[in-house]
Amino acid sequence: MGKLLIEGGIVIWITGLSGVGKSTISRRVADIIRERGDNCILLDGDDIRRAFPEVHSGHDRDSRIVNAQRNSSLAKLLADQGHIVIFATMSLFSEVQAWNRKNFPAYLEIFVDVPMDVLKSRDSEELYQKAEQGLIENVVGVHLDYDIPQQPDLVVDNSGKISKVDTIAQEIIELIP
Repeated sequence: MGKLLIEGGIVIWITGLSGVGKSTISRRVADIIRERGDNCILLDGDDIRRAFPEVHSGHDRDSRIVNAQRNSSLAKLLADQGHIVIFATMSLFSEVQAWNRKNFPAYLEIFVDVPMDVLKSRDSEELYQKAEQGLIENVVGVHLDYDIPQQPDLVVDNSGKISKVDTIAQEIIELIP
């Protein structure tokens, strides 16, 4: 049987714009951790929004920061109990990134980067198209500026084929202390 908890816990914060593959990469990282016999908790920002829709779930900058701070607090609670926490979340705000680095017992920040033209071509939910047509507001990268992480532990380019997900996940796994 593998280790269930890591002493002091660890948070693997996978961040990037909508559509970069955060959820897919995070699921693969969780699968690898579980395959080696360790337990982990996989959280996704979209799932948290659905679980707590009444709590500052807007998409304007201020609401997004409140959501990101809530996500950070939840991750800290779990990591402080010794869990491996994988969090797929946009949370592209320098104040949140700085808080995470200061407050998590162990922290890996992974920035998934995909050029906007590639995101638009992949836009299966038509998020960017609707934003550009004025049908929806407060889309990060279109209406709202974001902060590219200044000190990520890993920057991955996920603008290629989906088959690269295993390679990206393995790069993340190799960073876990």
